[in-house]
Amino acid sequence: MAERILFLTGHLAEPRLRKIVAGLRNPPFTPVVHNIGVKVAALMTGEIIARRLPRPVEADRVVTPGRCRADLEALSRDFGVPFVRGPDELADLAAWLGQGGRKPDLSRYDMRIFAEIVDASQTPVDALLTRARAMRAAGADVVDLGCLPDTPFPHMEDAIAALRAESFQVSVDSADPRELERAVKAGAHFLLSLNVDTLSIAQGAPVTPILTPKPHGDLDSLVAAATEAQRRGIDAILDPILDPIHFGFAASLARYTALRERLPDAEIMMGTGNLTELTEADSAGVTAMLLGVCSELGIRNLLTVQVSPHTRRTIEEHDAARRLMFAARQDEALPKGYGAGLLQLHDAKPFPASAADVAALASEIRDRNYRIAVAEDGVHVFSSAMHAVAENALDLFPALDVAGDGAHAFYLGAEMMKAEIAFLLGKRYAQDESLDWGVGAPKAVDDSTRLKEAGHTLRATNRGAREGDV
Repeated sequence: MAERILFLTGHLAEPRLRKIVAGLRNPPFTPVVHNIGVKVAALMTGEIIARRLPRPVEADRVVTPGRCRADLEALSRDFGVPFVRGPDELADLAAWLGQGGRKPDLSRYDMRIFAEIVDASQTPVDALLTRARAMRAAGADVVDLGCLPDTPFPHMEDAIAALRAESFQVSVDSADPRELERAVKAGAHFLLSLNVDTLSIAQGAPVTPILTPKPHGDLDSLVAAATEAQRRGIDAILDPILDPIHFGFAASLARYTALRERLPDAEIMMGTGNLTELTEADSAGVTAMLLGVCSELGIRNLLTVQVSPHTRRTIEEHDAARRLMFAARQDEALPKGYGAGLLQLHDAKPFPASAADVAALASEIRDRNYRIAVAEDGVHVFSSAMHAVAENALDLFPALDVAGDGAHAFYLGAEMMKAEIAFLLGKRYAQDESLDWGVGAPKAVDDSTRLKEAGHTLRATNRGAREGDV
């Protein structure tokens, strides 16, 4: 017999849920919809479900709304049936059920991120450790200690020892051979940047050198250095050096391609900072493009740097991009539809509800609490007494009866400006939820087992009862 799935919902979402379920294409299960008896489906609690859901549950699985924060493990034990949390938006239900493609696996990657601390020689050891921990949490695999010209680095050995004590992989980047020799003795795992003349520094040491051309841009010298390293039994990584736009960018990309053609099995590094740091463009897109090149050419080592304020999330962006590119390459697919967190400003499907859907929802409202939604025609505010839509949030204020309620007016103003931002950029908006900026901003910690505290619109006031009441 086909699996029987029970979908729990509330009064307002029930019609749309039934329409979506009815439109599923030959589902391999029998869908059943049950209205639990609350107006807003997200506000159903574990207590309400336990009290109102008939027993025994005649289903193999129970699906709650995505924003329902009931303790599903406790409900599963209580009813003897698995409870699972569905997607936040009804518009995503078909895909969640497998009719819009399987959920992508973004757990895998094959690129190693070196995160450089450019001013390591001027940073105390304790501060270096703090920054290194943050880099590792963001996705870095190797902490690179950058040395500055004509700047002493007396605490290099102490820094390497402290990092190794916390199981960090460490690289040192210097143009001074004496500093690189000190790094080898102190136990660095990688050395940046050696060439055919300084390769001997890595001889006989458990360290991996990153080799660069000498002179800059001379691919033949890099190949010669790689050949000499192989002759000496030294495993090396090769870096042709990525140049900034208008200063050899296209030619440097050609060098990476030519190097891969000449040395099909070589380990290669790309330092992306000359593009992310030196181009005034949102770095997520630049990073995605560069790691697409790396994915095609089998470049598995990435050197990142964060100095400019606009690249403050560059490690997180590289981590998301390497996972995206790996998944797409494994699937022999375009890097599209994987949701890797790089769509920070604009969402692929920004408006889960159409203007008609919002109008239908507004027609079902029976209390005077204000709801806010965003559709392709603008920001909607509605209650049982009104429904207004505008592209500019300030244009909606005259339609609101909040002159005597400063706290409510403040809350609505904040929510409507968030909704306006979502409308202008084409982002998903959900009332009382943060906008999703992908990896472009830290995500708020959310306790998914607890019902969220009701916002100002949901409090019992003289405008009407709580939305969670029947």
